Amino acid sequence: MIPEILKSEVQDFIEANIRKDISKLAFQKNPFPTIDYALLLNQIAAKSKSEHKLPTWFNSKGIVYPPKISVEQTSSEDTAFYKSEIVSGESLIDLTGGFGVDAYYFSKKMKSVVHCEMNTDLSEIAKHNFKVLQARNIECFADDSYEILQKLNRKFDWIYIDPSRRSDVKGKVFLLKDCLPNVPELQEFYFNYAENLLIKTAPILDLAAGLSELSNARAIHIVAVENEVKELLWEISKNHQGKAAVKTVNLTKEKTEKLDFTFDEYEHAQYGLPKKYLYEPNSAIMKSGFFDAVGNKFNLDKLHVHSHLYTSDELVNFPGRIFQIEEKIGYTKAEMKKFLSNKKANITTRNFPETVEHIRKKWKINDGGNLYCFFTTDMNNDKIVLLCTKIKTE
Repeated sequence: MIPEILKSEVQDFIEANIRKDISKLAFQKNPFPTIDYALLLNQIAAKSKSEHKLPTWFNSKGIVYPPKISVEQTSSEDTAFYKSEIVSGESLIDLTGGFGVDAYYFSKKMKSVVHCEMNTDLSEIAKHNFKVLQARNIECFADDSYEILQKLNRKFDWIYIDPSRRSDVKGKVFLLKDCLPNVPELQEFYFNYAENLLIKTAPILDLAAGLSELSNARAIHIVAVENEVKELLWEISKNHQGKAAVKTVNLTKEKTEKLDFTFDEYEHAQYGLPKKYLYEPNSAIMKSGFFDAVGNKFNLDKLHVHSHLYTSDELVNFPGRIFQIEEKIGYTKAEMKKFLSNKKANITTRNFPETVEHIRKKWKINDGGNLYCFFTTDMNNDKIVLLCTKIKTE
């Protein structure tokens, strides 16, 4: 399969159609009868998906792509690089290798990396791409990771696992025991081969639920990209005792926002009415649940126990969005008509009984512009609207 895809005329066809509509291309005649047209179209679709998420792969000649869904589900280069900064030592085994993005970045940090992937086609693709990318210190094995660990029978500095949810498990509750591999069940087995585990999970996993299933958790990394939480990373160390640290990170084009907590960091928030500045934590902090601690770290007043918005008279450097409050109004017909009816504004609701859509329709507010409106509840349980301008931060 790979040699056919790599023919120069086929690669030229893929490149020429990167931004074309796949549904329209599907109705055209296959220019290469010896290649399954569906396979060829997938190469185009998958490469298109990788342009911004995996620029190293997208910009390298001779890359072969798996089914598009594998590209959609793989780590981005941003998050893969972040993971590589967590590990240390000389060797790592990736038990759920997939397309190989994480393994590639681990290979830049470790002397040797083992890539395990049960799907033989995907393993072959990853192996080929590692050669293209000149990642010569990665070994590829197409087999069950449990069997590979036993066959290799050697110690690693780290084991990396990205368990996938079993398709036969229904319902909304996300538990690690419902994934493959079953990490809680296999944790002691893994410790025979490495003293450090790094486990990637979907953001939907509750932190307390994860800690109840895993032992020896040293740190939990909540990783967001452009203010959208993408993954949770669980650092597990065989000999670790005590509370886990919670490390929040928001990776943006302009900067990286980091803020750390510990699970014993439960403090009482200080509350206050809106002042000159308004602060909205980034999504990684919101996922952490440390709503009182974040205000105390920056000496900010919280507007309400359930609002998770903060305020101050002095401007502070804060991991999230920062606004200057231009006007505070009550949520009344008279005030709304005076300030917002038939205007253009960006709307956010926090601890407010109406949805953004309902507010827009009710008061005829168009989307966009430079005005940012926060519909929320203050410490006196009054419904208020804060009219703000955004402050750009470096």
